Amino acid sequence: MKQIVMTGPGTSRVEETPIPSISENELLVKVIYTGMCHSEWYPWYTAKAGETFGHEPVGIVAEVGSRVKGFQKGDRVSGLASGYAEYIVMKPERTIHVPDNISDEDAVIEPLSCILSGAERVPVVTPGCTVAVVGAGYMGLGMISLLKLKGAGKIIAVDPRREALENALHFGATEVYTPGEVPKQYLLNWETMDQDLSKKDMEVDLFHTGVPIVVEFTGQESGLRLAGDMVSAHGFLGVGGYHNDCDRSIDFKLWNFKSFTLENLHERRNEYQAQLCQKCMDLLASGQWGFTGLSRHIYEMEEFDQANYDMDQKPQGYIKALVRCSDGKI
Repeated sequence: MKQIVMTGPGTSRVEETPIPSISENELLVKVIYTGMCHSEWYPWYTAKAGETFGHEPVGIVAEVGSRVKGFQKGDRVSGLASGYAEYIVMKPERTIHVPDNISDEDAVIEPLSCILSGAERVPVVTPGCTVAVVGAGYMGLGMISLLKLKGAGKIIAVDPRREALENALHFGATEVYTPGEVPKQYLLNWETMDQDLSKKDMEVDLFHTGVPIVVEFTGQESGLRLAGDMVSAHGFLGVGGYHNDCDRSIDFKLWNFKSFTLENLHERRNEYQAQLCQKCMDLLASGQWGFTGLSRHIYEMEEFDQANYDMDQKPQGYIKALVRCSDGKI
C-alpha cells in the first residue's frame, strides 16, 4: 500500500509499505481522505526521517475482525485513527458510520468532535450573551457556528485575514475586526484601565470593559495575548488553539489581575471523543449543524509537503484541506 513517510524536516515521500493485519477485534479501513490539521504543521516542519502523521480519516471498511459487531465490509466510516496511508487499522469503539447524506469530504469528523468538546465547556449560559472568537480559521469558524447554536447573541470574530472575517460573518459572527481594529471597549489591559482599585466606579470599568467570554483559536502567541487582553475581569478564556511549536510569553500579571477563568479546550479522552464524533455526525446528518462544504483544497499524497505549506500560508479560498489516499474501491 501507499503511505506518506517523512524523510526529514518538511520533506516527505510516498512509500510502498505492507497492508497492516488486524486482530479479531479490529477493522481494516481503506482510506479515501485524511484531513489536514495545523497541529501537525510544526511536527512536519521539524520531522525526523521515518515519522508518519495524520489523524482525521474517512474511508471504507475493507475487512472486519471475527469478533467485531455492527460493521461489515463496504461500510463508509470515519472516526479516530492514524491517517496518511492507503489502509489503516481502526478500533470499532472509535469508528463511526457515515450516513448516506454526508459526502466523503464532509465526513472527516475528528476535528468537529474537537470543536464540539470545546463548545461544551464554553459557558454560554444566557441567550444573547456576548462572546469573542480570536482566530477565524476552520476551527474558529466551527466554534462560531456552534456558539450561535448555543444562543450567543453578539459574536465578535478577530482575524488578520479579511477573507476569514467574511467567512466568520457567514457562520454567525455579528462583528468582525482585524487585531488592530478591535475597539477599546473590547480590550481590558494596562492601556485601557486604571489599576487604582480605590477609584470611584472602578468596578464599573472592570466589568463593563472587555468581553465576558473569549475563545482563542490561533495557535499563535500574538493571538493568545490578544485573547487575554480582550477577556473581561472574572470572565472566561478558552484556549482552543494548538500551541505546540515553542513556549509562549504572556502577561500573567494582567491575567492574574483580571481573575478570569482559563480553560484548555482540547480533548484527550478517546472514548468520550468517539461519542462526540457520533454526536457531530448526527448533527450534520440532521441539518442542525450546517458546517459543511469547507474542504475546498484536496491534495494527492505526493503533494503532502505542498499541502502543509499551503495550510500555513492559506492561499485564496483556503479553509480546510484533505489528502486523497485512495479511490475507496475495495
